[in-house]
Amino acid sequence: MTDLQKRSLLKIAALTAVASAALVGCGKKEEPAPAPAPAPAASAPAPKPEPLKIAFAYVGPVGDGGWTFAHDNGRKALEKEFGDKIVTSFVENVPESADAERVIREMASSGNKLVFGTTFGYMEPMLKLAPEFKDVKFEHATGYKQADNMRTYDSRTYEGAYMAGVIAGKMTKTNTLGVVASIPIPEVIRNINSFTLGAQSSNPKVKTKVVWVNGWFDPPKETEAATSLINGGADVLFQNTDSPAVLKTAEAKGKRAFGWDSDMTAYGPKAHLASAVINWGPYYIKATKDALEGTWTGNSAVWWGVKEGAIDIVSVAEDVPAETKAKVEEVKKGLAEGTFAIWKGPLKDNTGKDILKEGETADDKFLSGVNFYVKGVEGKVPGAK
Repeated sequence: MTDLQKRSLLKIAALTAVASAALVGCGKKEEPAPAPAPAPAASAPAPKPEPLKIAFAYVGPVGDGGWTFAHDNGRKALEKEFGDKIVTSFVENVPESADAERVIREMASSGNKLVFGTTFGYMEPMLKLAPEFKDVKFEHATGYKQADNMRTYDSRTYEGAYMAGVIAGKMTKTNTLGVVASIPIPEVIRNINSFTLGAQSSNPKVKTKVVWVNGWFDPPKETEAATSLINGGADVLFQNTDSPAVLKTAEAKGKRAFGWDSDMTAYGPKAHLASAVINWGPYYIKATKDALEGTWTGNSAVWWGVKEGAIDIVSVAEDVPAETKAKVEEVKKGLAEGTFAIWKGPLKDNTGKDILKEGETADDKFLSGVNFYVKGVEGKVPGAK
């Protein structure tokens, strides 16, 4: 290769290098990738509503096996139904006296917004406190007075008493029934009469003796009264008191008896004929639901029975005849469907006075004011004119 050719090649190489450098310099500079947008901040969860605080005032101990035990089962049904939406508490053995006002005032003052008073004697204290605690909803069992923030509820215990009577009339051998009664108010008198009417429906020859103990829960007095009735010839006992003392006495003396308010079979299995029970759960659930949903209203009353699932007769003894059991079921079905009325004329009191005419059926106003014994009940209602 000549010197001229070598110089030409070197020149071409140099020009090529310059051109390449120029092209690189003219190229677009690569931009860095944009940073990712920050993730939106998570919204804070809404604060959880405070649970509704609910308090119960009980006239007896929760272990009474009857009235208060039934109410406390209703309270437990509430806890199961609503979980952490509610917080419940109770005070037991609250006497129907000035103590009731003190206890219920404390309940209202300590943040409870729904307060249940579970016996007749709490009516006036609750009525007095209602205007003072307008943001509290008061519920009174078995009473008849209401306010803007107080209402009443009750169970048709007389329906259970009647069904027990149907059994008692068939099972008595002496035709003498005995009732241990608590306090002479229409509720209790109505139950004595309904028990007797039920017994008469299966045995027109029966008569009913009554001993009053003037208290709801007093086992020694209940035992004494039951013993007195047995000594007076009664071989089947009924009660409108809160403990199982009557059933226990019947068991000890070889007689028969019923459980009341709760299933009392375990307290006297040989004596036990059946238990007329109350289920407060359905009403307590309804009342609490009303309070939680803002639909609760005062100045009202409810009275629930077999139809609403509040009253039943359970654990019927095996030796009760099949036809008697069938009759009880027939009565229960009629009460549930509204085709059977317990209080229907003709009906006389135990002095022979006409109470209901032929074909006449008692309404709730009539039933709420019962202050007489029906024909077949011995004696006179305490305090009645």
